[in-house]
Amino acid sequence: MSWLVQPRLVNDPFSDPGVYLDFRYGRRAILFDLGDVSALSSRELLRVSHVFVSHTHVDHIAGFDRLFRLCLHRPSPLVMIGPPGFADQVEHRIRSFTWNLLDENSVDFCLRALDYDGLRLVKGIEFHAREAFARRDVEPPEFPGGVAWAEADFTIECVALDHGIPSLAFALKEVMQVNVWRGVLAEMGLPPGSWLNEAKGAVRRGMPDEHRIVVSDNQTIRLGDLKHRALRVAPGQVVAYVTDAAPHVRNRDRILKLIDRADQLFIEAVFLERDRHLAEASCHLTAWEAGALAREAGVRHLTPFHHSARYLAEPDALPQEAFESFTSGRTRSLTA
Repeated sequence: MSWLVQPRLVNDPFSDPGVYLDFRYGRRAILFDLGDVSALSSRELLRVSHVFVSHTHVDHIAGFDRLFRLCLHRPSPLVMIGPPGFADQVEHRIRSFTWNLLDENSVDFCLRALDYDGLRLVKGIEFHAREAFARRDVEPPEFPGGVAWAEADFTIECVALDHGIPSLAFALKEVMQVNVWRGVLAEMGLPPGSWLNEAKGAVRRGMPDEHRIVVSDNQTIRLGDLKHRALRVAPGQVVAYVTDAAPHVRNRDRILKLIDRADQLFIEAVFLERDRHLAEASCHLTAWEAGALAREAGVRHLTPFHHSARYLAEPDALPQEAFESFTSGRTRSLTA
């Protein structure tokens, strides 16, 4: 089965945190966090439609200027979601620039900044290039509780964790996977092409078997005929992202619920367990806790990141501890 999105770390585990989720069948991408994005090409950044920011410590938002500058002359909007107060912070950053060369003839790029309070979107602001990025308050979209964004093919679930301030954790959940049996497609006399994306979307939306799919100008086919012969349907992928969370039970419970049975988990592993006092003082997880959470949640694949620079002389120590905990049968209770 091929996944809808292909996720990867933006930087090495000792550098700014962030995950780039590239859509396999669409010219778009999503970012979890927006720290240093110099490792991403301009072409990759121009594919970004949505950015989900955990919190606004500099290592999680420092890439805003580059992304914003690249998007200035594109017609498609950029949506950014962060914790309470995020939309106002975005406005302050935009106001720090001068926009006297923008007018009604400019490409009308739109930036939407939204606040998520741990349960729902509660505030929205739009900034349009043709209005010199003047503030325009808007109603945020309404999604079910615990969902920060939803589209036909996926949702982004979100919880607020304690990092001394709210820090959001995210999980992209595909609605379902729909893949094509190319051999069967050929047996049916059907050519590959963009029409298959329409067929896959119809399956994900639950369209009836009688729904007709347009293959070409002179050919259509019943969705049911495709679905029961040439398409393979399976549960969708879950990609979770957890960073900057204090090591206590309240965070643990929220993390476990979010990452349950995730196919891929990107989770911070900032300190070794021997330096637990540092983790508690700075509201971060240890590598041991990261692996233990992944194991308890039944995660399939673990990627630890956001390593403290204090371990640069022993770069393998943190991932080794995380994977030892991930594969171990031992448990450790987090502090209350």
